[in-house]
Amino acid sequence: MMWMTTKAWKVKAEEAVPAALAEAASLLRKGGTVAFPTETVYGLGADARSTEAVAAVFAAKGRPSDNPLIVHIADRSQLEELTAPPEEAVSRLLDAFWPGPLTVVLPVKSGVLSPLVTAGLSTVGVRMPDHPVALALIAAAGCPVAAPSANRSGRPSPTRASHVLEDLGGRIGGIVDGGEAGVGLESTVVEYAGGVLHILRPGGVTQAQLQEVLPDVPVVGASAGLDAESLPEPETPRAPGMKYAHYAPKGTMVLVQGEDPAAVRERIQRELDAAKQRGERTGVFTYEEHARHFEADHAAVCGRLGDPDSIARKLYAALRSFDEAGVTFIAAEACPDEGIGQAVMNRLRKAAGGHLLTI
Repeated sequence: MMWMTTKAWKVKAEEAVPAALAEAASLLRKGGTVAFPTETVYGLGADARSTEAVAAVFAAKGRPSDNPLIVHIADRSQLEELTAPPEEAVSRLLDAFWPGPLTVVLPVKSGVLSPLVTAGLSTVGVRMPDHPVALALIAAAGCPVAAPSANRSGRPSPTRASHVLEDLGGRIGGIVDGGEAGVGLESTVVEYAGGVLHILRPGGVTQAQLQEVLPDVPVVGASAGLDAESLPEPETPRAPGMKYAHYAPKGTMVLVQGEDPAAVRERIQRELDAAKQRGERTGVFTYEEHARHFEADHAAVCGRLGDPDSIARKLYAALRSFDEAGVTFIAAEACPDEGIGQAVMNRLRKAAGGHLLTI
């Protein structure tokens, strides 16, 4: 693709619509691509109605064209312009979690969005981000904004503007720097069908939180036994993150899990020692409680097991740190697969590319 100058705007969240956002919004209206902060990760936005603009997003990311995009809106009334009316159960979710890290998949209205956004499906995922900069930018642009994570396809998602620049500098029109993302993981993607709420991608809203709002509705998809990753792979995924390898550092990564924490730590160190003997530069992915147990060339300490939200916030920066340190082999310690940990483990399994050791 042709390289371009990527403009950067630094915006403080307390500023309503500064001149920088007006300029970024103008670029979106003209068919340009703009990366911007949300409460989950940074997104790479384009006018969801313009096939040319959306194609530029796919080109910048190197993203497969059969991977649908999530559309971001600034006001719930915009949903009526894009999709069929949500069912009552979905409306309850919107009341509880919008704005916020929840994407709902609904039947899309004909002709309102570029077909590239939906990857040929009859549905589209829509969310309203809970970030003042994102909402102000989308509102100022005056259009629905298609926005996957603002990284090269397959790489760890960006939680800082510097991550975006590292991956996409020269490939996109601009970056709005609104500081570090808060949640650190992408939105939860859900679809309501046949009286059941299906979690297509675990994320910032947990299965327990969804069930609390919908106590009368079966909620499936995020637990280990019902993970969407274990279902037959669709020709076209119904949501981002369902089909392709994601979130991976450049080095080989193995994920180690088990019931006995001491046995897991012992196996991780054995893997690291063997890799070191092979001449690899080694890295360990672990948590504050266990960091002292490992010897490696680089340690990515990803929050505390006693504070799962801290793990989510630090996950992608930790994964990116392995590339910064030139690590070629990574042994990663699993975290409990519950609450926000379901989403963390979803990302770690994909980052490891299926290299999973169960002790």
